[in-house]
Amino acid sequence: VVEGLALLDLGISPYSGAVFHETPLIIYLFHFLIEYAELVFMITDVLTAVALYLAIQDFNKVVFKKQKLLIELDKYAPDVAELIRTPMEMHYIPLKVALFYLLNPYTVMSCVAKSTCAINNTVTAFFILATIKGSAFLSAVFLALATYQSLYPLTLFAPALLYLLQRQFIPIKLKSKSFWLYTMQYTSLYLCSLVVIICLSFFLLNSWDFIPSVYGFILSVPDLTPNIGLFWYFFAEMFEHFSLFFVCVFQINVFFYTIPLAIKLKEHPVFFMFVQIAIISIFKSYPTVGDIALYMAFLPVWSHLYRCKFFVFV
Repeated sequence: VVEGLALLDLGISPYSGAVFHETPLIIYLFHFLIEYAELVFMITDVLTAVALYLAIQDFNKVVFKKQKLLIELDKYAPDVAELIRTPMEMHYIPLKVALFYLLNPYTVMSCVAKSTCAINNTVTAFFILATIKGSAFLSAVFLALATYQSLYPLTLFAPALLYLLQRQFIPIKLKSKSFWLYTMQYTSLYLCSLVVIICLSFFLLNSWDFIPSVYGFILSVPDLTPNIGLFWYFFAEMFEHFSLFFVCVFQINVFFYTIPLAIKLKEHPVFFMFVQIAIISIFKSYPTVGDIALYMAFLPVWSHLYRCKFFVFV
């Protein structure tokens, strides 16, 4: 980002070099706030924690109402009584989620390193908040921003749509007209938001150079510098003439799980969202520790299921 800012100040395209691969909105944000960079990253982490707190608080209210209704209708089997959550237990879950994010060493490391992953996490957290609050417009806008930033959040479209359909009491049936109408509305909002953001980036730079530099860099994985991801390790050991095929295979990996998960977890879209965020943090081409911090923050939400696990979490 620093090199990109230096090139921008000289009147040169920040994408003319081979180091800067952030989006135009990021470079223009720091063009005005570079002197307050430390404060910006601290504020973004706090905003992420607040957004997660509010999102899980609202989600727990929905879960508790559903749980209460099922208890009244006697829909639970006798042997699952220990998995039923009490109001006191659910009361502290949002706070645990916020603290899990803020006090996570990975979050602290990301903040100290001034990684722009913190900004991506903030946008994703606000997308989750907007979705759980039931705002289709804000959900689509923040999802478009998250996709614009790192491409992979596109896979969060499915869980968001499933949750919003549940909020509107629209049956998830392919033959339902209301299902297709709402799906088209949400898709249109998302695509329009994404087009507006990309066009704004073009007007800021008066160039489309950012598309190959940002998204081409993510998809083609030319930099094999060691990181916490999987790509660099496999491709450092691979013959060049196989690389294109396996790049495609690895990139499809992130998107491949979306359809089976959508079918299996259509009744649990927030858990689906959590799983998808974890998959992104594992299989994205250039992951950082900040990506891990985001999905780890959600672990307290399903703490009542820990007693059912067969293997210790690693």
